[in-house]
Amino acid sequence: MPPMENTVIHRLDLLDYTEGTPEQKKNFSDAIGRAFNETGFVTIRNHGLNNALIQELYQEVKALFDLPEAIKKNYEIAGLGGQRGYTSKGREKAKDANTPDLKEFWQVGQFLDGSHLPMDTYPTNILVKENQKFNDITKEVYKRLEKAGAEILKAIAIYLNLPEDFFEADITDGNSILRAIHYFPIENPAAVPADAVRAGAHEDINLITLLIGASADGLQILTKQNKWFPITAIEDDIVVNVGDMLQRLTNNKLKSTTHRVVNPPVALMKTSRYSVPFFLHPKSEMDLSCLANCIDAGQTKKYDDITAGEYLEERLREIGLK
Repeated sequence: MPPMENTVIHRLDLLDYTEGTPEQKKNFSDAIGRAFNETGFVTIRNHGLNNALIQELYQEVKALFDLPEAIKKNYEIAGLGGQRGYTSKGREKAKDANTPDLKEFWQVGQFLDGSHLPMDTYPTNILVKENQKFNDITKEVYKRLEKAGAEILKAIAIYLNLPEDFFEADITDGNSILRAIHYFPIENPAAVPADAVRAGAHEDINLITLLIGASADGLQILTKQNKWFPITAIEDDIVVNVGDMLQRLTNNKLKSTTHRVVNPPVALMKTSRYSVPFFLHPKSEMDLSCLANCIDAGQTKKYDDITAGEYLEERLREIGLK
């Protein structure tokens, strides 16, 4: 599908905010705010992950999913709702979808080791006994993306006319998730349900998502013109998008855009696709009530009051993980 002239995915440099002049910081904040209002998506360079680290990450992600099915299923822990360890094929679906996505995934959460966090705050991360490098690199990537996400939220706070540190207390030791996804090969496309796709049309649950460039094309967003538009990151950029929690908080001032991962052409159906998004969540007790300064004159509050934890539980049930 050819790109539409009125759809632009802006590319920004995070160093303009973290190390820039006051003017550069303001320009970055204004630009990301406008982009999140228009399409809900941007691509970001100089985010703290170099190309060598990204390549090593994807190498270890592939090695994880290459493990025998029986070994992977040993790491699928009942009662966790897929929030740690392995989630097998056929488990997750998009909200309101009838057919599960064509994927399997592994989730890494907040690290409790040596921290002041009470051990019952979050489930303990599941370690892969067969691949210590996977454990090490996912922890490193988690920490780096957590840091980059915090800087991006500072810029968003400024755009919203809030104190720069508005999000800081709620996201420090937050409930963020790093998800390694394997969109597995389809050996017999004719046997797959007609409505089965790699990831059905959905919106993310969290505040913002930071996606490390996938191993193949397929990500598309739904534009305001109700057309699907492909997203491809340049070089080692990450793709950043608004989640539903931020949309609720801003009373729709910032847009949580519907997106999907489409199946490849039939000739490539027998190939894998790998993807690693970082879902930046706040602490469960964060109040997601619409911000007063995001309710314009003549507007009403579009969402009921709810905490981040309550909203997460609701959504995990909707997508079939709980």
